[in-house]
Amino acid sequence: MENKERAKKILEFLRKEYGNVGGTALKYKTPLDLLVATILAAQCTDDLVNRVTEQLFKKYRTAEDYANADLEELDRDIKSIIFHRNKAKSIINSANMIVEQFNSQVPKTMEEMVKLPGVARKTANIVLSNAYGINEGIAVDTHVLRLSQRMGFTKEKNRDKIESDLMNLYPKDDWFELTNLLITHGRKICTARKPKCAECAINKLCPSAFKV
Repeated sequence: MENKERAKKILEFLRKEYGNVGGTALKYKTPLDLLVATILAAQCTDDLVNRVTEQLFKKYRTAEDYANADLEELDRDIKSIIFHRNKAKSIINSANMIVEQFNSQVPKTMEEMVKLPGVARKTANIVLSNAYGINEGIAVDTHVLRLSQRMGFTKEKNRDKIESDLMNLYPKDDWFELTNLLITHGRKICTARKPKCAECAINKLCPSAFKV
């Protein structure tokens, strides 16, 4: 079976297994909220980020609020998040750029998004697809990275190269759904330490089944 045909069948099985899983688990109301939450979520669980942003989003509502924030104070506001100091700097610097260059609005293109401090393609993809309904790529988080390798969709380790391999396998209309189905499957079945291959709906299509 060719890789594209197998990839198509895997997506069909995941659709049957999980249905419409929707978008990101991060809670937000505005594109700016989602940008901040996604920056905070790097190497951190969505649940912890959602607990932190519940109060954070009441205190900081606009790009100007973040741009004018005191670094020490914002750092304290997010202190339970890993790498909170660097993330606080990225949020303030990104907000400054949004205010100065993008009329206080989170930009709507990949080219503009990745210019923001602390924003790479993964973060940009999450914001563009969830907040704006714009699919310019596939968000390669830890789950998508792991599953792509296990399923034999890529041999790459670099996230951008993995994204390119996935984009070549799937049509653009499937990118958003694929991202969220892989994340769901990675959390429920194809876990990092002990994948549940015996329970996996796609184990007959996965070259790593029962081997990892």
